[in-house]
Amino acid sequence: MNPKPVPDIVVGRLPRYLQALEHMLLKGIKTTSSQELGESIGISAAQIRKDLSQFGEFGKQGTGYSTSYLVTQLQTILNANQVWDLALVGIGGLGSALAHYQGFSNRDFRIVLAFDNNPEKINKKINGLIIMDIVHIPEQIRAKNVKIAMLTVPASVAQTTTDQLVLGGIRAILNYAPISLNVPSGIHVENLDPIIMLQHMTYYLK
Repeated sequence: MNPKPVPDIVVGRLPRYLQALEHMLLKGIKTTSSQELGESIGISAAQIRKDLSQFGEFGKQGTGYSTSYLVTQLQTILNANQVWDLALVGIGGLGSALAHYQGFSNRDFRIVLAFDNNPEKINKKINGLIIMDIVHIPEQIRAKNVKIAMLTVPASVAQTTTDQLVLGGIRAILNYAPISLNVPSGIHVENLDPIIMLQHMTYYLK
């Protein structure tokens, strides 16, 4: 029997735990507690304990967690203990900024492919990468064995571009386009529409 799947909302909190724990390590904090961790990121200690219990036991009652051990365990759970190659599709303002963002390499992500459909950009270089025509997406994705893509194209072409990414073997898409994507089962999509996020926040500005 397969183990009960972990709720996606729980998985979504794990990178926040990992980030906070890594900051603790940089400060020389060798042991922490769910209470201390929760206070640093605004999540209750009970919620943290419940989330971590989905994956096993990582600490002892009364003694807390070894910070370095918990970092290692979360990296393993999140498959964050390896370098992941990325494809970037859409080299407009946002895409250009992402191409130059140094935070990816610092967190074990590496952009290895860049695509656009603008003839003026194709075959030009951005941060050392040659921008290729989007018609080459499937073959290049397969050749580089890339599993993750970042999509920063207009909504009008987002779905057709996504179809090409899936055809090439992409398994996860970080979608900045303001549209919901239709993908086959087994393809994970994370949507990052800044307008939706801003509207979420303006609700609280009554």
